[in-house]
Amino acid sequence: MMTGMSALALALLMAAGVALDWLLGEARRFHPLVGFGKLAVTIERALNHGNGRYARGILAWCAAVLPLVAGSIVLIHFAAQIHILFAAAIHATLLYLCIGLRSLRDHMLPIATALSNADLPLARMLTSRIVSRDTVRAEEGDLAKAAVESTLENGNDAVFGTLFWFAVAGGPGALLFRLANTLDAMWGYRNERFFAFGWMAARTDDALNWIPARLTALSYLLLGDARRACQCWRTQAAAWPSPNAGPVMSAGAGALGLALGGAAEYDGAIETRPPLGAGHAPRSGDIARAWSLVARTTVLWLIVFMVLAVLAVLAERMPDA
Repeated sequence: MMTGMSALALALLMAAGVALDWLLGEARRFHPLVGFGKLAVTIERALNHGNGRYARGILAWCAAVLPLVAGSIVLIHFAAQIHILFAAAIHATLLYLCIGLRSLRDHMLPIATALSNADLPLARMLTSRIVSRDTVRAEEGDLAKAAVESTLENGNDAVFGTLFWFAVAGGPGALLFRLANTLDAMWGYRNERFFAFGWMAARTDDALNWIPARLTALSYLLLGDARRACQCWRTQAAAWPSPNAGPVMSAGAGALGLALGGAAEYDGAIETRPPLGAGHAPRSGDIARAWSLVARTTVLWLIVFMVLAVLAVLAERMPDA
């Protein structure tokens, strides 16, 4: 059972990991998640064929994720035998490598700048790096909408979900969540190639994201237009294909007063998705507003975790009645 002091230590390590992310940003060379992506491609090519693809997908997920998570646990254990600060440094470093707050800003705000400068070709190119939809024929409103939607969704997937699982299980928890989320992004498609093979990746990500997604949605509600966010969450989330993206994106869109969803082009075909939010169509300036909402959510939960840890310490030190 976690003591008050261990909870306080974990909260301080969480703040340290976020600070490292903010100061250093995404690793430009040899990023572990990029290497993991290449590993996932190799595993999928080796196993995603023939009969029994559900079982092969489960085996592939376990082969990709479990050795790395187990290895992080063993590494922390042996580091603690040398000095507790070594173990603490590994926890904070794992969080730094898994969280994507600074990366989210560095990818999204240049899109806003390009749109503000009326540089549509550059905005299309930058947006194509962060979304799977087609951007070749996208106009300013389409690009702004794509960037805002991606920012809101990644506020959970790349930021708060990682913080939540770090609070639950330290660095290995953050690593487990981020690897599972990466495999869902790579394998969790409902098409002929991945429907069976990616079942494990999709369902595991759904399970790990269920609580964080709703806490993220609650945070967006508290930090924006609460009444509109609550209304959009209640009436729109269930219609979205993803059980976790629905609450996050509907609450976020409502909090910002934006109308998201609708038509988008994928592989040359127009798909019409359920509406999200209420208000005006996104413009370039709304991308920065969306990122600000994610950043404020991060600060909010750092404060919440710290306050809870301090209260736990104080409760332990209070004399019994």
